[in-house]
Amino acid sequence: MTDVSGRNFGLLIAYVLPGFVSLCGMAELSPVVKSWLLTGSITNDAAPTVGGFLYLTLASVTAGLTASTIRWAVIDRVHHATGIEKPEWNDAVLQEKLNAFEALVENHYRYYQFYANMVVAIVVLLAARFVVSAECISKFDSLDGGLLLIGLVYWAGSRDALRHYYTRAAFLLGTDEGDKSDDEWT
Repeated sequence: MTDVSGRNFGLLIAYVLPGFVSLCGMAELSPVVKSWLLTGSITNDAAPTVGGFLYLTLASVTAGLTASTIRWAVIDRVHHATGIEKPEWNDAVLQEKLNAFEALVENHYRYYQFYANMVVAIVVLLAARFVVSAECISKFDSLDGGLLLIGLVYWAGSRDALRHYYTRAAFLLGTDEGDKSDDEWT
């Protein structure tokens, strides 16, 4: 049972949370999305419903998967072009080491997905805030600065998590990249 909840946590952080942040950005532009987020809040008299929660959860997953696709198309390629090389893994040993590989995915790759998907979500949120504001940059406030700063931290975290995932997976699956010492894992 612990394995299932561990996987659920990985999927939650990789898709649902970045999707929710993306929805917050879309709420700046769409009254419909804004009403989804406000239902049941202290500013709205409507009580939260199971259906509303499910609808918002599905919308968050969809937005998170969309952020993940953008991450794959942009951020993965930027990381690879700027020095993080994806090693060639020996897939022949994957089946016998599948449990260990799945642990690497949950402990490194899911965090990479979270950090990088959050970069996409924050860009969506900032872009929506700038579109709503006619003055754009002149309306840049402390919230925008905080979002930009946390986005940069997530960017750095995504690079680190992806590098660790590649290095440890290469070590596990027996590639040339996996012959590095423990000192290079930190």
